[in-house]
Amino acid sequence: MSHPQTSEARATPATADPASHVPGATSKRRPARRRNPLSALSGVALIVVLAVLWELSVRLQIIQSPNWPALSDVFVSFWALLRDGTFVTVFGPTLQRLAEGYALAAVMGIGLGLAMGYFRWIHRLFDPIVEVLRPIPSPAYIPVAILFLGIGDTMKIFMIAFSAFFPILLNTVAGVRSVDPVLIDTGRTFGLGTRQIVRKIVLPSALVYIFTGLRISLAIALILTVIAEEVAGNSGIGFYLLNAQRSFLIPEMYASVVALAILGFALNRLFLMIESRVLSWDAGSQRSEIT
Repeated sequence: MSHPQTSEARATPATADPASHVPGATSKRRPARRRNPLSALSGVALIVVLAVLWELSVRLQIIQSPNWPALSDVFVSFWALLRDGTFVTVFGPTLQRLAEGYALAAVMGIGLGLAMGYFRWIHRLFDPIVEVLRPIPSPAYIPVAILFLGIGDTMKIFMIAFSAFFPILLNTVAGVRSVDPVLIDTGRTFGLGTRQIVRKIVLPSALVYIFTGLRISLAIALILTVIAEEVAGNSGIGFYLLNAQRSFLIPEMYASVVALAILGFALNRLFLMIESRVLSWDAGSQRSEIT
């Protein structure tokens, strides 16, 4: 039976006090910094300023182009598409493909990551092919996927899962290897088998890394969903966005981009809410991103 290598680097909690490792030293915690409400509004203020500049660039005729409509016209188109149900129609297939591909990537990435991180022979077996496939941009695989899977939902779901798979896998492997071997040895001392050790010790200890990989992959999955729908699709927000551009529906095209931005922001906030609940016991630890 193999276990994580002891030579691997481990993440150190961000709240660790160096004085605690010195005999006789007194640990002093720095007082928590108060959040400045103005700093939280600075990002919103910047967006507002950029929006005003966009509007003025058209109203003052600084930019005169049919491809650069006024922001107010974009918002009018956005509201119209939202009110008549167009966004509901086009985002429905997109969200379904995203959910199926992302779930598949999560199951496969976490499963194989736990095995590669815990068993050295599995890591030696799969690591070469992972390092060969991972650096290639995921959109480059779309033509190959079309040849074998066609242009239906199967191809799109495969590409979403494939693109989101690697960040989850690599973060899971790093999380398993960050587990203190003493904990694993203690579990064996108490008679725990391999499955119990992985489920009760390794998996909880690696959750911080796993959630980091899941969050990175969520954005990547959304990107590949739109790309796949643009390249070979007849439904979804990607198809609608490209069709609006080809039909010279420029305000509608920009409105679709704004809707995608809102969707991405909402998905990220929802993920952070879930993560904060699951990892509430580890709120003070340092989270490492493996990309």
